[in-house]
Amino acid sequence: MSAYVHTRVSNGTGIITLDRPKALNSLSLDMVRALSAALLAWRGDAAIAAVVIRSSSEKALCAGGDIRFFYEAGQQTPQGGSALLEDFFTEEYALNHLIHFYPKPYIAVMDGVVMGGGMGIAQGGPDCGVRIVTNRTKMAMPEVNIGLFPDVGGSHFLSHAPGQLGMYLGLTGLTVGAADALYLGLADHYVPDREMPALAALIDATPGAQLRAAIEAFAAPLRVQAGGSDLEAQRALIDRHFAAASVAAVMDALRGDASDFAQKALRAMEQRSPLMMCVTRELLKRGAALGVADCLRLERNLVRRNFEHGEVLEGVRALVIDKDNQPRWNPPALAEVRAEDVARFFEPAWPEHAHPLRHLTP
Repeated sequence: MSAYVHTRVSNGTGIITLDRPKALNSLSLDMVRALSAALLAWRGDAAIAAVVIRSSSEKALCAGGDIRFFYEAGQQTPQGGSALLEDFFTEEYALNHLIHFYPKPYIAVMDGVVMGGGMGIAQGGPDCGVRIVTNRTKMAMPEVNIGLFPDVGGSHFLSHAPGQLGMYLGLTGLTVGAADALYLGLADHYVPDREMPALAALIDATPGAQLRAAIEAFAAPLRVQAGGSDLEAQRALIDRHFAAASVAAVMDALRGDASDFAQKALRAMEQRSPLMMCVTRELLKRGAALGVADCLRLERNLVRRNFEHGEVLEGVRALVIDKDNQPRWNPPALAEVRAEDVARFFEPAWPEHAHPLRHLTP
């Protein structure tokens, strides 16, 4: 087990606490394995009726994967072919699948930062997920910022967000708060920070079999305090611009809109990897027609292609390692991204019978 993943059982509830505060609970391979081991052990344990995942810190549930590890492992072998990288993404995506289809209530307390890989461990499926946000929640799928794409099931949950909101989040990588998370369908309940001690006490005191209903009753009167959703207010603008036929057309539409909201989205996209925005758009279009398992298999293929290309290694170098904030994207301009460049990411990296996630069921 990982030193950063603590588990205990209270009143029929398995409680997981992430405890890597200095790294905002960024996921290492050991942490992924510890989470998987706990969830697999509890899945068949009749004494465990529900699972809670939370953080030891109010700053973050989880800020994503350990991108320094991505960079270091990706540099060790040509085309990013590190066995540790292969294991990390295969096991992380298998964990995301396990969580989505968990047979017991899976309660994620999304207090603070919940981004990228953090979303993957928070998004229980419709039959099991109980997703709690707070006034401190900072939610995003920011992978395009570092030359990657929305993974950990993002091709499924973003593509199923209302209208073009998922495309907006995927292409801009921008952060949203609690009210927007609720509107997006990426959260179920709102609990303000002042009520968090009461929520923790409720979790400890309530039998696991009754916990889901108890949380729903506790949180229901608090939802109004989340306030209004900015994305709901901007929905018509987002749907109009982000339905355009290409990334270039989306950006052209934003350039023609002088509103602050449109210009903020445009400025964000101007900083992102041109290639990975195009890959992300295609991924989300495909993901809308796929089940969770097929989305994860597709993402697993794309992450292999991305490390072969090296875009994420350059993004992490610029933003995290050297911190020059001057990524040398390849290609550097959107006009230079060819259809075949995007298509290459979707070419199978393995025969179907050898895909590392071939065992996942829909």
